[in-house]
Amino acid sequence: MAYRRTERVMQRLAARQDAILSAARAIAAESGMAAVQIAPVAARAGIAAGTVYRYFPAKTDLVAALVAAVSEREIAALQRAAAAAPGPLSALAAAILTFGMRALRHRRLAWSVIAEPVDAAVDAVRLAYRRQLVDELDRRIASAVAAGHLPEQDTGLAASAIVGALLEGLIGPLAVEPDGRAGARAAVQSLALLAMRALGVVDARARGLVVQTTMPDEEE
Repeated sequence: MAYRRTERVMQRLAARQDAILSAARAIAAESGMAAVQIAPVAARAGIAAGTVYRYFPAKTDLVAALVAAVSEREIAALQRAAAAAPGPLSALAAAILTFGMRALRHRRLAWSVIAEPVDAAVDAVRLAYRRQLVDELDRRIASAVAAGHLPEQDTGLAASAIVGALLEGLIGPLAVEPDGRAGARAAVQSLALLAMRALGVVDARARGLVVQTTMPDEEE
């Protein structure tokens, strides 16, 4: 009986932490990371500010946890898309397209999590997210090289360059906001095509991969 009570308590605590992070995510998506403050997050979650402080003693702790939670969610979505692809080259295309579409769908949140200036203490978590993105693409590129679909190359350097292109081209300060869903799809497809060409896929095949790969439309 004591074990069950403890299990229920742990579930309740986890649910409350999830509610806090969900509230913080909603605020960041609407107004940016600078708006993620303890009081408005507590109000959004329907709990007292003191309760938030018990989970996250400072705003920096809350923001770092939010970045970690969002990055975990995005990496998982990328992995699912790649795992569903029929081969290593299509898995690479699926990973790129999925990340791009999700970043544009939640552009303010993506920018907040990856690059919006907040606090130096959060930068380590952000860097870990970037590294995860690079590592995921590195593995996909290396698999395609090993299968003979791509020429030999420095896969880590190539992955870093692709991540940089996606971030700057889609959500960076120089990126042009696309017009509607069709514009978003076109922008992501253009960058994916650029990436596949740069990796050594001949143009006709690159176009086929990018156009034929299913991109998420409604998935959160």
